[in-house]
Parts: sequence; structure tokens; C-alpha cells
Amino acid sequence: MISKKLTEEIIGSAIEVHQELGPGLLESSYERCLVHELTLRGIKAERQKIQPIYYKGLEIDEGYRIDILVEDKIVLELKAVDSLNNVHKAQLLTYLKLSGCTLGYLINFNVLLLKDGLIRVANNFKD
Repeated sequence: MISKKLTEEIIGSAIEVHQELGPGLLESSYERCLVHELTLRGIKAERQKIQPIYYKGLEIDEGYRIDILVEDKIVLELKAVDSLNNVHKAQLLTYLKLSGCTLGYLINFNVLLLKDGLIRVANNFKD
């Protein structure tokens, strides 16, 4: 079960980073700062978490990484782009499916107000 408090802390952390840094930086800068902010709040957050793909007995683990995995439950896919599109949401849904997580956030830091770059994605994937 994912608590409302945890999701509020994630969103609050992202807002804090965005307010402090503003738009226009590289995605990797926001990623490092967001992990730091979550850690300061006592929340476990892993950067660039390797996410293997399993296909008919084959494991592929090269190049597939979750930007941030929070408390082993929530996937954060960060962007610093002009606008989010369906491919970004599809990417997050794929990471949710592969990881077995049911909740993720697509966060675009290249906006004036972070609320305009935040999309919550739920996946009811069952193994």
C-alpha cells in the first residue's frame, strides 16, 4: 500500500527542487537534487536503478534504468523537455510493468510551474 503522505512528500520534494533551481537545466541535475531532497526527508530513493527485461528466458539488463525508484514502490521518470507527450507516458508505463510497481510520476522540470509538468500514472499490472 502506498501512503498519501509518501506521495505528498515526493511531490513536495519535486516542487522544492523546481523552486530552488527553476527550469532550463539538464535532467540529470534535477535527478541528483531530487534524490538528495528525498533523502533529506528520510525517504529511500535510488537513482538510475537498473531494470532488466525478461523475455522467454533471456535477461537483458543493458541500458534500461529507472530514473528514481522511491521506497521500492514508486517510479519517477524525470524529463527536462519543452512538452510531455504520449511516448513519455508509455515509457513510464513500461517501467511500471517491468518493475511490478503500480504508481509512477512523470515529472517535467522544464516548465514555469511544476504542477504543469506533473503527471500521475497508475498501473494495475498483475503478474
